[in-house]
Amino acid sequence: MKNFASKINRFLKSEDGPTAVEYAVMLALIVVVCLGAITSIGTKASSTFTSVAGQL
Repeated sequence: MKNFASKINRFLKSEDGPTAVEYAVMLALIVVVCLGAITSIGTKASSTFTSVAGQL
């Protein structure tokens, strides 16, 4: 456990910690935007397919 704590301490003191957090935040934002886009496209595609099916 002491070894783990020393690794965490070293990680937080180095510049890698803030960089990792920045990348995690950017990844989370990208995922949110992608999910929103996929949801929007899926809804529009579903309504388009329903419209085409109704016309057939």
